[in-house]
Amino acid sequence: MLSEQAISELIEKVNNLTSRLYETEKNYAELQLKYAEMELENAELKAKVAELEARLNSNSRNSSKPPSSDGYQKKPAFPRKKKGKKGGQQGHQGRTLRQVEHPDKTVKHKPGPCDCGHEFSDEELSVAETRQVFDLPQPRLEVISHELLKGKCPVCGKWHKGVAPEGVNAPVQYGQGVKALTTLLNVDYRIPFKKIQILFSDLFGYAINESTVYSASKQCYKQLKEPMEIIKSKIIEAMTAHADETGIRVEEMLRWLHVATTEMYTYLFVHEKRGSLALQNEQSILDKLTGWLVHDCWGSYFNFTELNHALCGAHILRELEGLIENQQSKWARIFKTFLMHIFKMPLEERIRRRQQIQARYTRICGMGEKAEPPPRKSPGKRGRYKRTKGRNLVERLIREKEAVLAFAFNQEVPFTNNLAERDLRPAKVKMKVSNCFRSFEGAEIYARIASFVSTTRKHDRNVFSELCNTFSGYNFLTR
Repeated sequence: MLSEQAISELIEKVNNLTSRLYETEKNYAELQLKYAEMELENAELKAKVAELEARLNSNSRNSSKPPSSDGYQKKPAFPRKKKGKKGGQQGHQGRTLRQVEHPDKTVKHKPGPCDCGHEFSDEELSVAETRQVFDLPQPRLEVISHELLKGKCPVCGKWHKGVAPEGVNAPVQYGQGVKALTTLLNVDYRIPFKKIQILFSDLFGYAINESTVYSASKQCYKQLKEPMEIIKSKIIEAMTAHADETGIRVEEMLRWLHVATTEMYTYLFVHEKRGSLALQNEQSILDKLTGWLVHDCWGSYFNFTELNHALCGAHILRELEGLIENQQSKWARIFKTFLMHIFKMPLEERIRRRQQIQARYTRICGMGEKAEPPPRKSPGKRGRYKRTKGRNLVERLIREKEAVLAFAFNQEVPFTNNLAERDLRPAKVKMKVSNCFRSFEGAEIYARIASFVSTTRKHDRNVFSELCNTFSGYNFLTR
């Protein structure tokens, strides 16, 4: 039988072991917690590295970045022709210079005398060959002097004075042609006021004032009020319209240039905001559209529930390409192949196979939903759960299935929103040249004149002539 001392020592040992076991369990729990935190931190760091690598590898082919951001890595728009192949690129519409039937000036070159000494007369010569040179004459401004005559009636003695033509309001002024040219150079060719002044000095010997160029643009803006209403009404009546927006700098602040456009008409307007406040503003016409609206899936466009929405396929392809290049995504590769296959398929076959196409679409999106990591809550942060680019894309494809496939079953819906992007691109070039608009009014003037110029070109009209007509109070839209 154990003594009291042995029992006491045994109890003490058990207590020590129990205490050590408790400390061990506590340490183990702390290690488990630290391990979980490290795992979470490791996952976040991996996601951050993947995000940074994707950002580093992004270009105009796999993201929404513009082609100008590709720098010297940019690939040519058309593949290089094979050696020995002559002519322009396939699909290029040539504009070869051809001789005209009635030249402005003809210079005859006679041959010299014959070796025998005979000199040819005009009757003995005929045309052997014609060569024409297209060149510019020395440019000059035409100065028209308007003399207002006066006379005294010999009967009653009343004096009478001639009336100047409409628009001739000062002793010296520039005419409609100069105003049209400076407006065209500033708005459509993105040449700053100072360079226009230098150009006029070099060509015509007159250094036109910068304020004169601005005044001409402002006058053109006022004259285009009625044509702009016509353009807006034509877009509202169209079966399919395109919409987009891009950021511009106005008075050193970010503002937004919005566009609503069709194959024949362009409408641009400037607003302080990008989203609903701009799109539901009185300047916007989207709330009056009743047909299809093609856009880039900006959420504010879906507020117009009365419209039929169609999404730009080119944007989806670029996002898919980004997942393929940066994450080797299998589902993205399959979806890209699927989308391009539908695009190349004749419309009649698409309609006939509609159920199969929609079912295939759903299956691929299901693959993407399983492959992409689910949304996760960032520790210590409020708001929406964090999603990867792939997760965002697949959820959008599932949610907007009808809008993505709109082009497949509706002849009036194009595959891309390139029409709107082409109408916005000149503004980005202007930003690169001039950096910003000095005033909000200047941006509004640019938007209205650019709308008219784009519409004029879509109607295959001469822009300079139509601007001259506009300063005279009419153009092809108001006749």
